[in-house]
Amino acid sequence: MAITVGRVIDLNFEPFYIDMVRRGIVLHDVSLKDVPQALRDGEITAGPVSLVDSFALEDVCVPVAGFCLSASNKAGSNLLYSKKPIEELSGSAIAVATADSTTQKLFQVLMAQIHKGSTDSFVAMPDEHDAFVISGDDALRRRRGARGYGHRYDLGEMWHEMTSLPFVFARWMARKELSEEDTLLVEDTLYVGLEDGVDSLFHLADPKDHLLMMARDIVDYIIGYRYFVGLSERKSIDLFKEYLAKLPS
Repeated sequence: MAITVGRVIDLNFEPFYIDMVRRGIVLHDVSLKDVPQALRDGEITAGPVSLVDSFALEDVCVPVAGFCLSASNKAGSNLLYSKKPIEELSGSAIAVATADSTTQKLFQVLMAQIHKGSTDSFVAMPDEHDAFVISGDDALRRRRGARGYGHRYDLGEMWHEMTSLPFVFARWMARKELSEEDTLLVEDTLYVGLEDGVDSLFHLADPKDHLLMMARDIVDYIIGYRYFVGLSERKSIDLFKEYLAKLPS
């Protein structure tokens, strides 16, 4: 029986999948926000999960080794655009341009820890708002600015400035019933992604027109990511959990 893995199309996840089809793994395209439900439903057996969502999956899933998506400094694609300085946003309406739970929670943590402010709820983009959070390829397409929003903040960079730690945006998770043999196969293909997938992006000659990115832009972006949990990433996850627990429920 073939292993089915959730493929998130965003550029920073691309290296993971370079060796999977060759190894007989079936790829199922799914947005990052829909991966948790796809795992619960058994639609896929493994995939990258937004960090906050991964905490709620621990009853049915386990981490796949230490594979993750971690921004060592700047994230580049987890952004806040605001009409006014971030320190003035407490209590303001914040819109969500892409439904990534971790980006939203990271913004709330940064507001609480740095600016002693709070944002209790988010609104849809068509609703009146003072700022919006955006992530993934949608953020890359708007990385140079958003008309009408004079302030741009990289949330990964803000976390690093506050903690001196990287920020883990996603972890790889697999359903618990995945056999040891199949788990090892998934792990092996992910290791190849670490070695060959990232390297292939570094040496891309072709631009990503749909992201308005030249080859140099892609290298500058990808070089800021790490794909395996080390000591710094573990510390970061634990600290983020502590801060999440302090947010108003």
